Amino acid sequence: MQMNTMKMLRFSLIFMTWISASQLLRAEMADGVKAVVNDSVITYSQVEEFTAPAAEALRRQYANEPQAFQQKLNAALGDSLEQLVERQLILRSFIVDGYQLPETVVDQLVQERIRGKFGDDRVTFIKTLQAQGMTAEQFRKDVRDQYIVQALRQKNVSSEIVVSPYKIETYYLSHTNDFQIEDEIKLRMIVLNKISPDDTNTVHRAEEILAQIKRGATFSEMASIYSDGSQKSQGGDWGWVERSVLRKDLAETAFTLKPGEVSGVIDTPASAYLMLVEQTRPAHIKSLDDVREDIEKTLRTQQQAKLEKDWMDGLKKKTFIRYF
Repeated sequence: MQMNTMKMLRFSLIFMTWISASQLLRAEMADGVKAVVNDSVITYSQVEEFTAPAAEALRRQYANEPQAFQQKLNAALGDSLEQLVERQLILRSFIVDGYQLPETVVDQLVQERIRGKFGDDRVTFIKTLQAQGMTAEQFRKDVRDQYIVQALRQKNVSSEIVVSPYKIETYYLSHTNDFQIEDEIKLRMIVLNKISPDDTNTVHRAEEILAQIKRGATFSEMASIYSDGSQKSQGGDWGWVERSVLRKDLAETAFTLKPGEVSGVIDTPASAYLMLVEQTRPAHIKSLDDVREDIEKTLRTQQQAKLEKDWMDGLKKKTFIRYF
């Protein structure tokens, strides 16, 4: 019995290798091969297509840094290849583990996708597929595969994550340095932009606004009328800010003001500023209740990454993978 099992295993490996070599040969004739996962071939064009959105974003971000762009692009291509390999591992796992997805369910998923992206406009749907060089059957397969990958990830990773209150409290106690807050002030600010560095009219206008405030006009009202800052509609309200949030020349003045005190005119090459400190708050560590939700997200992400890695490692041990 054991001998028969070994013979069958060797036959399976030979058959798998023959299938892989056959597909590999066909792929090499049309495109560069990046990886083979069992009997599925991943080509360079597939990796490029998968990376296209990220590549475009990187191209804009590093438009004037060709070397940095190439480094980032190479990293993105490598990451895309790994994602495509993992996708094939999951799809193979779906088959090996005996799962099935009824065609009626696939029909429903396809209709939902068309309705969501094209509003049931099948003419636009067909034209879009043609523009992308994709057939309706390929679209259907993509929808099916995406659903399978998402469902198995949910089953093997997300559904197993439990973040207990104990874990949250333990993380908080061992990472208190991460939750330290500097001295803070509750700040309102009026910003008056200059037309040039030697523009004195803007400074004079700031002095006139300051005079109105001293005569009883509210700072928030003056900010709503005159400020060029992004918080104009909120009466110049910046909320609670730490020293590091402000420019050095503004912070040096703001953090010397007492609650209720208004600064003088702060003249800079680009703008003139007036500031009101409404409240102050000394440096402190955020309470557990304030950061509980953030800690839970962090721990959930960490557990998810570990479960994902363990799952993928297990699938890789059971699957033939070759990179090129």
